[in-house]
Amino acid sequence: MEHIAPVTHPAPELDVVTEQQMRKSSVAPTDKPEVMERTWGFAARVDSTVTYEEYSYWAKIEREMEVEENRVYQAEHGSPLLDSIKNSFTKDGREKKKAAKEARLQTLATIEEKKGPSGVVTDVDNGGHPVQSALKVSDAEWRNAARALRTASWGQMFFLITTDILGWSGAPFVFASVGYGTGVALYLIFGIFAAWGGWVIWRTFLELDSSRYPMQSFGDPFLRLFGVKARHFINIAQSLQQFFTVAILIFSKALNIEQIAHSGVCFVAMMVVIMAVGMLGGFIRSLRKIGWISNAAVWMNIVNFIICMVACVHFAPYYPAITKSTLIKSIEPVKVFAGIPPDAYQQQSPGFAATFNAVNTMVYAYAGALLFVAFLSEMRHPLDFWKGMFMAQAFICIVYMFFGVFVYSFYGQYSANNIVNVVNPYGLQTAGNVLRLLSGWIAIIMYFNIGMKTVYLEVFQAIFKFPSIVEKKGKFLWYLLGPCYWILAFVVAGAVPNLNGIVSLVGAVFMMNFTYTFPGMMYISNIIHKAAELPGEGFNPATRVTTRHDDGLKRWIRGYKKTWLRSTVAFVYVLLGLACCGMGTWAAIEGLIDVFGPGGTVAVSFGCPVPV
Repeated sequence: MEHIAPVTHPAPELDVVTEQQMRKSSVAPTDKPEVMERTWGFAARVDSTVTYEEYSYWAKIEREMEVEENRVYQAEHGSPLLDSIKNSFTKDGREKKKAAKEARLQTLATIEEKKGPSGVVTDVDNGGHPVQSALKVSDAEWRNAARALRTASWGQMFFLITTDILGWSGAPFVFASVGYGTGVALYLIFGIFAAWGGWVIWRTFLELDSSRYPMQSFGDPFLRLFGVKARHFINIAQSLQQFFTVAILIFSKALNIEQIAHSGVCFVAMMVVIMAVGMLGGFIRSLRKIGWISNAAVWMNIVNFIICMVACVHFAPYYPAITKSTLIKSIEPVKVFAGIPPDAYQQQSPGFAATFNAVNTMVYAYAGALLFVAFLSEMRHPLDFWKGMFMAQAFICIVYMFFGVFVYSFYGQYSANNIVNVVNPYGLQTAGNVLRLLSGWIAIIMYFNIGMKTVYLEVFQAIFKFPSIVEKKGKFLWYLLGPCYWILAFVVAGAVPNLNGIVSLVGAVFMMNFTYTFPGMMYISNIIHKAAELPGEGFNPATRVTTRHDDGLKRWIRGYKKTWLRSTVAFVYVLLGLACCGMGTWAAIEGLIDVFGPGGTVAVSFGCPVPV
């Protein structure tokens, strides 16, 4: 990271704010300076009156302090990775880690108890009414408390990013749709672009996140770079993607149980069981409580790789998994192709649509970008995130590509999207399905947990003014929303009997944009904001005033001219992402039409017979 220039902290007497001042814009002309006293913390992260320059100012301070803290931490503890392992697997280490976290959480709770509705620290008078307290929370006190929740290491980020339960199982299907050569090229190209998108998200986080104004979701950087409406759009889209991901998990996990039971149980009943158990995830409010389990999920997936590879070498595929749910209806010798296979060997759609259905499925392998901001918000030293991110992207690219080529070489056109369903004999198939169930529960909890938070905090609370989740009414609505969320996901899962179709559609509409298009937009806006600054402009911490000599389109044009090469490359990147989204959506819809057949009659999964 480039050198961070020292900055001066504001005086502590400026650390209290009134609600009226919070709503007032911080952009003011230079000839009328006024002190803008602000609150800070989790509520202030979505304050639309805070300017880009102020976010950037506090972020520089945060990064400077993190660098020094990390230097001290490494001197005391040695390797962060070894220390993390020690704290996780030794009793003394766990107790020490727990005691430190509880102390910081207690500080945070004390501060929060004294805060009024506007964020001002308050006490109460004899009548129980809040009054402003002489106690003021300093930068150091708040930061120490707020960072109690930031304890994850870059090694943990690697495991979280690679806890992908859909991407790897679809790798053989990608090669069955486009052949060896095209498949390898697509994995490499999209993997490189996905790594760049992750790097962009990381850089944006470093330049805009601080303890004063923390970023916690994918919509936060869009608020700071594009405004309130952009944040609402991103949060709604994020909620929809996570909702459809939960629906896919309900369908696929019920299918795993059905195969384990040898079709001896009612399929829709298993979907109800998955839905009911999944509702319990609403009681888990922090990813930290499942972080250690995500490590196990990675190894479960690797064991499943081995099971599938052993099975495909020694046994023929389980043909009904293909003939019941794809365009391939006859059993013929296995065939593989260097280029794109002929239409007769396509599972979902013929022609050009087959290629983009493969792209839609492949994007699942790199779709962790949606959660990168949430992951970064829990890191002790976010400057190290790039290590875990690049290692995870390289792992996904190499391992998934190898797995896809290997299985396709033996299963050919019968390489299904959910490859465990095609495994023979029953014993190996059952072992794979059990592992898929276990890793699937982890994914269900993780996606439901984040999805619920996004829906409630970023949509219902931010847009529809629902009460805070810490209030009694808010808690009630949170627990009420959980069953509604799962019931809707159950309905969607039951309405789509073809896993390939729904995976392709979600990959094209949502994951393509969150992995490629939206990070590119972040990058363009961020570099233009920085380049557009003129001499004499910036944020003054003493007055809390941001000085700008102009605004609007003129400022954007100036910033673009100063960064024309990088901005143009990023703009082309965004256009490519949008083009892939459009063509991928068309291909997914064409595939669904081809699979469902003419006449408009669609078989659904609301029945006891297994649909595939």
